[in-house]
Formats: sequence, structure tokens, C-alpha cells
Amino acid sequence: MSRTTRTTTAALTSLATVAATALILSGGADAAPAAAAAADCGVLFDDFHYASPTDSAFSGAGWTTRNDVGSPGVPGARWLTGNVSFPTVNGERVAQLNASTDGSANGTTHAEMYQNQLRFFEGTYASRVRFTDAPDSGTDGDHVNETYFTISPLRYDRDPLYSELDFSEYLPNGGWGGSQANYQTSWYTYWNNPTWDGLRTSTAQNRSLAGWHDIVTQVSGGHVKYYIDGVLTADHTTDAQGNPVYPRTPMSINYNMWFIDTAGHTSGNSVYTEQVDWTYYAGNQVVAPSDATAKAAQYRTAGTSHVDTVTGCTTPTGPPATTTTKPTTPTTPTTPTTPSQPADCSTAPEWDWGTVYLGGQRVKHSAHLWQANWWTQGSEPGLTAQWADLGHC
Repeated sequence: MSRTTRTTTAALTSLATVAATALILSGGADAAPAAAAAADCGVLFDDFHYASPTDSAFSGAGWTTRNDVGSPGVPGARWLTGNVSFPTVNGERVAQLNASTDGSANGTTHAEMYQNQLRFFEGTYASRVRFTDAPDSGTDGDHVNETYFTISPLRYDRDPLYSELDFSEYLPNGGWGGSQANYQTSWYTYWNNPTWDGLRTSTAQNRSLAGWHDIVTQVSGGHVKYYIDGVLTADHTTDAQGNPVYPRTPMSINYNMWFIDTAGHTSGNSVYTEQVDWTYYAGNQVVAPSDATAKAAQYRTAGTSHVDTVTGCTTPTGPPATTTTKPTTPTTPTTPTTPSQPADCSTAPEWDWGTVYLGGQRVKHSAHLWQANWWTQGSEPGLTAQWADLGHC
């Protein structure tokens, strides 16, 4: 798969995240295997019984929507909170993500919702997702990406602790140089310079996945096993260079829908939809796909729409292979600071994903003033260690 740029979803922070990162960093990427973790690390189940993305229960359950401009996707396109909703389908509330395009950057919108803490690591991830092949309205053919994945921030290019598992990236109309496909991809790392690329292993199904599917992924003992409707589609351990694609840091759970480009658009405005019936995570537990879907059904039968007992366990039960790629930039990120007085953003230009910034240069982004810690390009302020937060404008 090929992408011109990639940025993680959000600046995700918590005391548990800081502690988890410190634990992993203390041994370094080449540290010896840790002892086996506790038997389980809690459960997350959500049936998405929310009124809207501004519902206090939605944010109270740890969910956030994206509302800004930035990568991935069409440069200049907007990510809108309003593109996430919770309609009733067949008598059940579902989370719905819409993406629309008229073929222009200004006329293209994306959608994303995600858990706002990095506390999901080993265990079993499951979700019932409805993918679509055709738009709800408008002409077909757009290179849209319908997804379900986990991710951690990239602190700098070739970050050896970067972790991302793409449970499904469904491209009904193709993209990235290929035809219709659904991808499962496990990442070691990526970089933006000198040109965007990354290290990962990927498996694809070149067929239609229109309709509802149970997507289950087991992360345990150095293996990432992907299932679709109970069928094993991939078992990932390392990339072609021997680097571990098994996660090395806690991640967030994400769903998003975005356009890779506008090359497939023909005319008018097209609106595409992805729906999520429920999501389930069992920390440090290997749950069979049939048992994961049965557990979700039990919660729903009991009238339980939300459960969260996840403790954020971070000690691996199975060690990833030793890392072979060494970072070329400092390994200790600068801790953002927020001054008590509003920052002066009057002379700072808006951050642009394609511009090269040198250490000390300042930009404004998402109503904050940012200063580059070192050379950077394509790294969105607030998501990685390339930028120091100088405060709210």
C-alpha cells in the first residue's frame, strides 16, 4: 500500500499512557522480554446508544470525534464532528460515519471517532461493521477508505515504538494503485522523509465486503491474527526485513472514513456511509471470534450498552523480535507545555502539511501556537514530538 502522507489521529494523553510509555522506554526497544502479564486487563464494550457526538455520555465513555483539517486523505479536506451520528438501524442504535466529496478539496469531508486514551494493547478486538460499495447518494467510483484500526502516535520518523494494527481498511473502488480490496496491515514504523514510506506486512481480500461483518483480531504471543466472519485471513509476526509488527506500545481504538484522493470522482456530490453496530475489547485475553460475538450479544440481551473496566495493562505476554531499525532523531520527546497566558499567534502562519519546518519555526494549528523542535514535514502539531505546544491562542 502507498500513501503520500500519514498522521496519527490525535494527541492522546493520560497518566496511564505516560506510565505505560515510560515502562517500555525504560528498557529500550532492544530490552529483554518481560514477564507474562496478568490474566486479563479488563473489557470495553460499547453499543453506541448515544444521541449525538456532542452527547456527554459519548465523551464520558472516552470517545472523541475529529474536527479539523489534516492528513490522511485529500489535502485540505475537513474532518467534521457532524459527519458522525447515531441513527437507529433494525431497531438498534449504530455509530454512523459519513464522508462526502464533490471532487474538490474544499468540497471533501471525512469522519473519525476514536477512544481518546492509549490503553489498548494485547488481547482481543472485535466489532460488527457495515461496509458499503456504493454511495448513499451521488455518482460512484470514489477512492474511499472505510476503516477499523488501532494506532499510537509516531513520535518521530522511524519511531521503533510506533504501533498500528489495521483490522480492516476497505477500499470498495480501489486506490493505492490497486482494485477493490480489504486490507489487514500490521505496522512496524513509517517515515515522512525523504519520501513517505513505511515498514509493515499486509494481507488483502480482493472482493466485495458490502454489508455487515464481524471483524475480530487476536493480539497475543507475538502473533496478530485477523478474522472476518470467523475465518482467519492473516497471521502477522514480522515484516519482510524481520522487524516485529506486533505492537510495542498501547494504542487507541479508531474508526474513520476518508478519501485517498479525488481521482475517481466524476460529477456532483457523493456521500458514502460506514456503520458500526458495537465494539468489544478484552485485554490480555485470547477470545475466539464466535465467543467475542456471543459476548456482545449477551451484553445487548441484558440491556447493557456500555462497559469499561480496561486497566491499560502494558506488559507483553509474548515478546516482539528485537528491533533492527535505529532512530536517527532524539528518542526523548519534548514534553509540551501550556503557558498560563494566551499565546500570541498573530504572526504565525497556519500549519501546512507539505511545508518543511526547521527547529524553532512557529505555526498555528487548532487554535494553538506550536514551535518545531527540529526539522519536520507532514507531522501534524499535537500528534508527535516534532512540535512543542506554546499554548492556546
